[in-house]
Amino acid sequence: MDKHPSHEDNLVALRRIEGQVRGVQRMIENHKYCIDILNQIYAVKGALARVEEKILEKHFQNCVTQAIKGNSEKEKQQKLDEILKLIHQTRRG
Repeated sequence: MDKHPSHEDNLVALRRIEGQVRGVQRMIENHKYCIDILNQIYAVKGALARVEEKILEKHFQNCVTQAIKGNSEKEKQQKLDEILKLIHQTRRG
C-alpha cells in the first residue's frame, strides 16, 4: 500500500468511522455498559486522529512543499499562518 494514502483511502476510513459512531449511538440507545461505550468512543477518536494525521502529512508533502519551493513569499507566509492556526486550535480544542 502507498505510504501516503489518497483521499479515497481517507474516505474509506471515514465511512468506517461513521459506522462506528452509529454503533455507539445504538449502544447508548440499548443502555450498554458505560465502559464498553467509552471504549468504542476512544476507538472512534483514535481512528479520526489517524485520518487527521494522514491528511496533515499529505498537506505538508504537497501544498506546503510546493509553497516553500515556489517564489511567492505571500504564499509561503500563508501556509505558515495556516499551520500556526491549526496548532493553536488543537491546543484550545
